[in-house]
Amino acid sequence: MKPIKTALLSYGMSGEVFHAPLLHAHPGFEITTVVQRTRNTAKDHYTSCNVVRSVDEVFADPSIELVIVNTPNELHFNQASRAILAGKHVVVEKPFTVTVHEADQLIELAKEKNRVLTAFQNRRWDGDFLTLKKVFDNGWVGRVVEFEAHYDRFRNYVEPNTWKEEAGIGKGILYNLGSHMLDQVLVLFGMPECIDARLGTQRTGGKVDDFYDLRLTYPGVNVIVKSSYLVREQGPRYQLHGTEGSFVTASNVDPQEQALKEKKVPGSTGWGTMPETAWGKLNTTIKGEHVQKKIETIPGNYLGFYDNVFAAVRKGEALMVKPEQARNVIRLIEAAYESNKQRKAINLND
Repeated sequence: MKPIKTALLSYGMSGEVFHAPLLHAHPGFEITTVVQRTRNTAKDHYTSCNVVRSVDEVFADPSIELVIVNTPNELHFNQASRAILAGKHVVVEKPFTVTVHEADQLIELAKEKNRVLTAFQNRRWDGDFLTLKKVFDNGWVGRVVEFEAHYDRFRNYVEPNTWKEEAGIGKGILYNLGSHMLDQVLVLFGMPECIDARLGTQRTGGKVDDFYDLRLTYPGVNVIVKSSYLVREQGPRYQLHGTEGSFVTASNVDPQEQALKEKKVPGSTGWGTMPETAWGKLNTTIKGEHVQKKIETIPGNYLGFYDNVFAAVRKGEALMVKPEQARNVIRLIEAAYESNKQRKAINLND
């Protein structure tokens, strides 16, 4: 099958570090066009691509089949809508949209025009999450009663000259890192009954939210999701507790992002592997026997996301990251802000 002719709407961090290397390494895609307003660095890295100055040129090009909307958050809805109306399939960088209303409109438009629409939830293919899901799916801790997830960093300064640090709609850590974490929670548990959230700004001079503490309630299960830019000594990334035992991962973040920053080739030998020191620990009872051991981390593979996008576009296969799931992430984010504002839990069934 012919490679999918693909355009990137920007070549910032997400374009240069994530999307372009993954698309270039995947035989099912051809990067034909990249939007850069003033520079030509994409052309330096991918000599066969065409650098244009405006997204209008992408939408007007009938040869482009897939558009990666990886622009600032507040532009996602407008640009994804325009791409669909121009007959393109669309991958939207997280967050999917800024509001649920926008998400609903976008989903309806994609259905009307029969276009593939998905969100770049690459963290589903983090090695530690893949391993956690294996433990979860196999029931190795018994009936799950609590899950706690952290995505912490230590960045005690406000990064200059970036839209992500400027106050405005769709900005802040919950839209940024929270989009990944809440997507993972939805994969494991589905939509919760209610959410109780606290978030705000901890860094001196900060203009956007840089921490959150979310409590999501399910029948018989408590879920805790936390993130902060002021955690220098990090604890476990994931803790899964059940009626038979526990599974706890290390603090190490999946190595794929760093490998991409170092210009390593996705899918190359050793890609996404974690050292034994970073493997999670299982302490449980299985079939009446006490089991206490490390569980080898499944190698992470962000190319799996684009494997699925290719299959959806070329073969009509089902999306793994469904737009409705991306919409539900935004529903949880909106509810979290409302919960923080009211200082009480929000019932998601209302």
